[in-house]
Amino acid sequence: MVDIHAQFKGVQKSYDGESLVVEELNLDIESGEFLTMLGPSGSGKTTCLMMLAGFETVTRGDIFINGKAINRIPPHKRGIGMVFQNYALFPHMTVFENLAFPLQVRKIPQSDADKKIKRALEMVQLIGFEGRRPGQLSGGQQQRVAVARALVFEPSLVLMDEPLGALDKNLREKMQYELKHIHENLGVTVVYVTHDQSEALTMSNRVAVFNEGRIQQLAPPDILYERPENAFVAQFIGENNRFCGEVVDIKNGLCRVRVDNGAEINAVNICAEINKKSNLSLRPERVQVGQVSDCDENQFTAKLMEKIYLGDHIRFRFSLLGNGEFIVKVPNSGELSGINVGNEVPVGWKSKDCRALDPSAA
Repeated sequence: MVDIHAQFKGVQKSYDGESLVVEELNLDIESGEFLTMLGPSGSGKTTCLMMLAGFETVTRGDIFINGKAINRIPPHKRGIGMVFQNYALFPHMTVFENLAFPLQVRKIPQSDADKKIKRALEMVQLIGFEGRRPGQLSGGQQQRVAVARALVFEPSLVLMDEPLGALDKNLREKMQYELKHIHENLGVTVVYVTHDQSEALTMSNRVAVFNEGRIQQLAPPDILYERPENAFVAQFIGENNRFCGEVVDIKNGLCRVRVDNGAEINAVNICAEINKKSNLSLRPERVQVGQVSDCDENQFTAKLMEKIYLGDHIRFRFSLLGNGEFIVKVPNSGELSGINVGNEVPVGWKSKDCRALDPSAA
C-alpha cells in the first residue's frame, strides 16, 4: 500500500475572485518520492507549491500533510524545509549561523544543533566553510548552503522553488545530480518546481505537467516522454515532430491520419476519433534514415535542409510532407556521413512510435 505524505483535494486558487490560477487540483504526493511540478510560466505550479508551504491561502479545497488538514496552520508550524531560487540566505550571518537559525527557532539544544549542522554540511560537501558569509561563496556554494539549511532540522518534506535557475548550465547540471543523490540517501519527500523539462526528467520519480492551472499528465519521466497523453505534453516534454491531419480509419488500436498534403500516416490511437482532427507526435530519435525497410507503412522521401554535427549524434532537418522543420537525430556511427544538404533520402518510422493525440490540448 502506498504511503501518502501530502495531498491536494479539490484545491482551487483565485487572486481576484473570478479567474482561477489553479483549477480543481487533486494530487497525492507519496512519502519519499521526488515529485516535480513542471510547466510554463503562469501554469499554476509555483502557486501550488506556495499553498503547500503556507505562503498562499487556498481559495477552495483542502491540503493535507500526513492525513492532517493544514489550511489554517501557519508556515513555520508545518515542519517543511524550503529552498528558493534566490537562496534567501542571511548575508550578515556565517554559513554556520545560517544553518543554526532554523534549529534555534525550534529550540534545539546546542549540542544536538552542532551535530545536525555538521551532518548537513557533510551532505552538501561544505565542511570547512562554516565561518564564511554568503558573499564569500560562489553561486553553487550558496545554493548548497540553502539546501543544507532546508535539511538541517530533518524535515520529512522539502519544497524547492526553481532552486537552480540562477546557476550557469554546467553547474546547474552538476547540482541536479547532487540533489538527486541527496534525496536518494535521505529518503525525504521532495516537491520541486521548475519550467526546465530536462531538470524534471533527470531528478524526478514522477512529474506533474501543469498548463493553465491543471495537471495535463502525471507520470514517471520515461512514461511522460515515451507516452504523452495529449499534444501539450508531447510538445512541452523534449523535442517533438508534429503533423496535423484528419483521422480516416481506426483499427486494432492504430489509426490512419491524412495530413494536409494528402499523404497518410499510421499511428497509435491515443484519443483520436474518425473524421476528426488529430495531432501526430513523433520523437526525432525514432525516425530512421536511409534503411527504412522495417518501418511498416510509414515510409517517405524527404529533402535534407540542414545537417549539424553534435559529436555523439547528428541532427538533420528535413522538409517532409509539407513540414520544413522535421527533425531527426541519429547516433554518429559514420553511416550517414555521405548525406548532404539538398539530397532527397528515404525516411521512415514504425507506427508504434507515432501517437495520434487530441489537438485541443495543444
